[in-house]
Amino acid sequence: MIPPPQVSVADFAAALTAFARIVGDQWVFTTEADLDLYRDSYSIMWGEADERTASAAVAPDTAEQVVDLVKVANRYRIPIYPISTGKNLGYGGAAPALAGSVVLDLKRMNRIVEIDERNGYAVVEPGVSYFDLYNHIQAKGLKLWIDCPSPGWGSVMGNALDGGVGVTMAPYRNHFEAQCGLEVVLPDGRMMRTGMGAMPGAKTWQQFKPGFGPRIDGLFKQSNYGVVTKMGIWLMPAPDAHATGVVTVPRHRDIIPLIDIIGRLEQAKIVQGLWNLSSPITGTPGNAAHEAGPPAPPSPTIMAILNDPSGADMARLETVGTAMGLPFWACEFNLYGPQKLIAAQWECMCDAMAAIPGAQFRLNPIQTLPLPVETQRATRDLGPFGIPTLKTFDLGPMHEFDGEDVVGHVFFSPVIPRTGEAAIAAMAAFAGIARKYNIPGPPLPVPSSIFERAFLFAIGLPVTRSPLVNAKIRGIFRELVAIATANGWGEYRTAPAFYDMIMDTYSYNDHALRDFLGTIKDAVDPNGIMSPGRYAIWPRHLRDHKT
Repeated sequence: MIPPPQVSVADFAAALTAFARIVGDQWVFTTEADLDLYRDSYSIMWGEADERTASAAVAPDTAEQVVDLVKVANRYRIPIYPISTGKNLGYGGAAPALAGSVVLDLKRMNRIVEIDERNGYAVVEPGVSYFDLYNHIQAKGLKLWIDCPSPGWGSVMGNALDGGVGVTMAPYRNHFEAQCGLEVVLPDGRMMRTGMGAMPGAKTWQQFKPGFGPRIDGLFKQSNYGVVTKMGIWLMPAPDAHATGVVTVPRHRDIIPLIDIIGRLEQAKIVQGLWNLSSPITGTPGNAAHEAGPPAPPSPTIMAILNDPSGADMARLETVGTAMGLPFWACEFNLYGPQKLIAAQWECMCDAMAAIPGAQFRLNPIQTLPLPVETQRATRDLGPFGIPTLKTFDLGPMHEFDGEDVVGHVFFSPVIPRTGEAAIAAMAAFAGIARKYNIPGPPLPVPSSIFERAFLFAIGLPVTRSPLVNAKIRGIFRELVAIATANGWGEYRTAPAFYDMIMDTYSYNDHALRDFLGTIKDAVDPNGIMSPGRYAIWPRHLRDHKT
């Protein structure tokens, strides 16, 4: 049994004994077989000396047990790393940011504390998954929807606190923005409630975000300032109907006026559902809920243009696409609400986008909700209907990369401006890296419109079990980060292996943000026991000795 960094064997053993007195012997895990479950199965450092692994894990059942465990961790200076439930694949899994930390596994805390149909919110503990919350709503017959990512096994709370997103309507699909009110165990073991919850007996904890004084909920997103044990989440009223509408434009640079027009429609709340950009010419898919499967691969002529080492000639692609009857871009929109509202929204959208020469429009049949069971079974992706699934893993066999089997992926996730010009530049840059290193994936990576005022790319780089190949992928990741940084595109989320690299790019005024976060860390967690290194926020005693 190897103790955490800077902790003696005797203190570690005493801490584990104290943990067991709080939660029971069966909920303290120290064997190699148990701790393997807390490895990141998609680790980009698998089997290397720098792989981040846990020294032990402990699983409390109540917030009161969390309080007691945090006090013990302080007594013996044990670094703890809270996790919720799910897999967090591509962003670090359950592995700690600091190797040797004790994982604080909160998945046993899986209670839905409250759900209010009239005001549209729920209060959940960390172990509540999207499946749990969805099934609870269905069992109660409530007219509410959740917004869920794919897959649905993830934690409602954990996804929000890590900046996760979903696929239905704004603002619900930005999960932290849909959060309202937290209960937090601070690093000294004191319990705190944010917002209106700071008032004993408050009746509006999940209804009014600001509370009194500074709104501090954001300090617990992508941070290490406490253990969140309860969270309010806003839910949407179940819509009456849903439809998808498809808009196509013929030319490559039509994306510029297309994005501008959609942006104005979103800002005016005429477009509220997620829309998905795709490229029929290149065979790059969107995320259409009605699709039976991925599109047919592009023709050899188109692939030759796309794979040109000097870069794809978009004018030639347009010519080939026109001859084949293919538009360059397609946007699929998800429309929700009463049928009259859907029809009115679509009419406004068509009026606005008709300004683009050659634009074509198709509104698919309006479906009354909820979907019949037979329709659900035939639908590839139920996320746009607020139904969690695991269909995201129904993607066929993994590829090879550099002669090694691909076992997973690690995400490169930059945020870029919501303009056609920025999209063209980013797609060209990222496609160029994919060609350079023969990275498997779509021939033209397209941005996601999940955020309302910016684009997101989520590019999955392959992970293998070969240290040499994984080292190459880390080098590619660094190259992508350098390109993004040079263009002013920042990562919004990453795996622990890259926390410090990404924080280094947020360097305005000699890293003022990093220094400010460190100042808060030292004030609220002077012993540095709470998730040291998470999102590159290090306690004082480890800042010069990062692991």
